Amino acid sequence: MQTLTQRLANPTRFMELSARLLPWFVAASAILLVYGLYLSFFDSPPDYQQGETVRIMYIHVPCAWLSMMIYGLIALSSFGLLVFRHPLADVSAKAAAPLGAAFTFLALVTGSLWGKPMWGTYWVWDARLTSVLLLFFLYLGLIALRSALEDEGAAAKLTALLALVGVTLLPIIKFSVNWWNTLHQPSTDFGATVDPSMRLPLLVMALAFTLMFFAMHLKAMRNEILRRRAKALRTQVIMGRDRLAAQGAAE
Repeated sequence: MQTLTQRLANPTRFMELSARLLPWFVAASAILLVYGLYLSFFDSPPDYQQGETVRIMYIHVPCAWLSMMIYGLIALSSFGLLVFRHPLADVSAKAAAPLGAAFTFLALVTGSLWGKPMWGTYWVWDARLTSVLLLFFLYLGLIALRSALEDEGAAAKLTALLALVGVTLLPIIKFSVNWWNTLHQPSTDFGATVDPSMRLPLLVMALAFTLMFFAMHLKAMRNEILRRRAKALRTQVIMGRDRLAAQGAAE
């Protein structure tokens, strides 16, 4: 009996399943996002030290969480491509890279906006900030490397290798606030370091952003599969036309 992963290795089956799941992901993320924004900006109190600027946290933390989670997904997809030759592994990695870059950029921007009133400056070469900036450049490197190669098979393998090498950056980001004396606050502990009045909005926003990513990822994967199918059809048409032209010239 085939496993779910094996069944989904068929692009046609994946397209059928994703078509059913996508509206649910979109609806769930939209509902949670509206609810989370209401809790974040109207229901939760200002912080006793940070005041109203603490509300940046409700955008910054989910973006920072997704910046690492998405790269982990890319690394896992890259492993699936290189080791198991999963047909959809490269589709998943390629679709996730621009989304990861976008969420990492948002994490950097919101972090800078949050840092200005807290630290008196938009940017410091702090261990956490610098490592996240390197992650952003790594995302851009994956996108640029793939775009620079015309051979999609070679591009897939090289970007997969780069993604697996770059995964070593994730523990550095995670534990940078523990390994070095940094300005950045310790990693968020939802149970201990977050006040209950702020915990629910933060959890709702984190879940909303995560579902939003999965919705965008599914849509991007579907677009990539359709692009590859269209490219294959164009190639077949061109080859068929060339074959007929050669036969006509021979006659």
